[in-house]
Amino acid sequence: MSSTLLRGRHYLTDMDFTDSELEAVFDVAADLKKEFALGKTHRLLRDKTLFMIFFDHSTRTRNSFEAGMTQLGGHAHDLTPDRLQISHGENAKDTASVLSRYGHGIAVRHTVFGEGHKYLREVAKHSRVPVFNMQCDIYHPFQILADMMTIRERFGTNLRGRKIVVSWTSAPNYVRPISVPQSLVLMAPRLGLDVTLAHPPEFKLMPEIEAQARENAQRAGTKFEVVHDMDEAFRGAHVVYPKSWGPLAVTTNKEEGLALIRKYPGWCCDDRRMRLAAPEAVYMHPLPADRNIEVTDEVIDGPQSIVYDQAENRLHVQKAVMALTMGGRP
Repeated sequence: MSSTLLRGRHYLTDMDFTDSELEAVFDVAADLKKEFALGKTHRLLRDKTLFMIFFDHSTRTRNSFEAGMTQLGGHAHDLTPDRLQISHGENAKDTASVLSRYGHGIAVRHTVFGEGHKYLREVAKHSRVPVFNMQCDIYHPFQILADMMTIRERFGTNLRGRKIVVSWTSAPNYVRPISVPQSLVLMAPRLGLDVTLAHPPEFKLMPEIEAQARENAQRAGTKFEVVHDMDEAFRGAHVVYPKSWGPLAVTTNKEEGLALIRKYPGWCCDDRRMRLAAPEAVYMHPLPADRNIEVTDEVIDGPQSIVYDQAENRLHVQKAVMALTMGGRP
């Protein structure tokens, strides 16, 4: 960890930090979590400012970032395009150039497919301070940092031989982003997990993401496979992560997407499927979950569910990244 220098770095994708840098994040997150539990202050970003720009609504992301900055001794601005000149057409360059002269970090949540990550890249290009991806159309890196921290707390840091299932589920009320499953399949094999991605044929991920996931698995000596049967995927799994996403790699038309989702109402995580997994298996979801559509109450409220541990760990990993990038050693 002593050789890890993250000061001033952006965190836009799951591939931006090396394996050793990820370990530094997890180490700091664990320390900050312990201090938070003991009521110890850790004002590592005293008087520093984070500008948070939300193009989309948020519960866990907004509140965990804002609470994290407060606990680190700084302040977070909760911004939306209608509160900025973005709503009148100001471009990413001008917004980034100005805000980065006022504060110490910029965070953006923008999940419109084909637009979000491009906007983040443009902000990062013109920012003088670290830029953070609070979720875009392609990646959700902080969610997955929290997920991996939670898995490591449950199973230990050596995850070799453990299997995670990243499974599509049906949720026909709206077309969700594909950023969570994409970030999961990128990060999990790097940290030692064997990955099974399960979805109906129309719900494949972006081909370049899947190719990178296979490369990550090959480099780490782990497994990556794709199946189209939810029961098959669950068998013997240690971590099950059933989550709805849209067929955005196939169509971006809303009505076509909803019609495809409605074709597969049986893709739901229930007690029968949980019994297919390993006895010590845990159920995970980034929330909000569509109860009794994506997952039954007996599962999400049951003893195998660790969804609230995931949600809590968003606070700790985000504080760690902010402390290391916005503070740290020069």
